[in-house]
Amino acid sequence: MNIEEFRACCLSVKAASESCPFIDPNVLVFKVMGKMFAYIHLAPKGGEFRAALKCDPTRSLDLRERYSGVTRTRFKTLLWNSVSLDSDVPDNLIAELVRHAAAETIKNQPKYKQREYSAL
Repeated sequence: MNIEEFRACCLSVKAASESCPFIDPNVLVFKVMGKMFAYIHLAPKGGEFRAALKCDPTRSLDLRERYSGVTRTRFKTLLWNSVSLDSDVPDNLIAELVRHAAAETIKNQPKYKQREYSAL
């Protein structure tokens, strides 16, 4: 998956938005209901684009064991994975992980926010 396809995938999430809210203008952040579910550096490191995606901790462990392209982020937590867009991770799985990241973000919102999102 290339970075344009990744961006389109993130923006296909219902009510998703993009911004560059950090001091570094080369970090593109994707949010749903005002909460971050993914981000990517616009300048590849070592020639590869790596996206950070929110993830269920149990699933994070499984993904990191199965794919060399899925690693921990700099946050060193199981709640976020770093996914190389050009690796052994299939494009369809990356797309599914984007949807999963958004769902995890919504799931962690108060019930009234979840209902608000469902009504969109």
